[in-house]
Amino acid sequence: MTDISHPSKTKLLEAALQVIRAKGYSATRIEDICAAAGVTKGSFFHHFKSKEDLALGAANYWSAMTSELFAAAPYHDHADPLDRVLAYVDFRKSLLEGEVEEFTCLVGTMVQETFATDPAIRDACEASISGHAATLEDDIAAAMALYGIAADWTAKSLALHTQAVLQGAFILAKAKGGAAVAADSVDHLHRYITLLFARPAASQATH
Repeated sequence: MTDISHPSKTKLLEAALQVIRAKGYSATRIEDICAAAGVTKGSFFHHFKSKEDLALGAANYWSAMTSELFAAAPYHDHADPLDRVLAYVDFRKSLLEGEVEEFTCLVGTMVQETFATDPAIRDACEASISGHAATLEDDIAAAMALYGIAADWTAKSLALHTQAVLQGAFILAKAKGGAAVAADSVDHLHRYITLLFARPAASQATH
């Protein structure tokens, strides 16, 4: 876990989340991060050895912040595990607000640029995405058991597929310049999961 006890370090990590999502990792300069954080380059190098070191810290910080958000989200309150999974998808849709850089994924943005050039950042991004997907596995497995689903796919593969759809939705939002196309993709994900579990269509009339 990244140590974020120092205020200026927290400011730099928060700035990294904002600037990298807006400009991309490659185009982001240390000077941009410092300006957004309101700190000096001396302060930056007190906390981070390099831009890559900051990116690794930002990936860990992103994971910590998003873990808190999702752990407290209301989709956990449903009794039926399938309802929890579908409510998770709906919760993801509810987060598609503001400018594109405000709702897209930091680690998804970074891994698209660094997967072939920076294994350390790639691995940190993969750990964040797969770690979040893993939080869905128990509910998916419970839903498979409850609804008698015997298939050649697993709870893990479906959990990862949800993230593939979401990351693709973010790319479409960037290409189109807005959240509407991403929201449509998330609605399709809701329908897809409903069909996998043979949930009656009438109960999902709003999706």
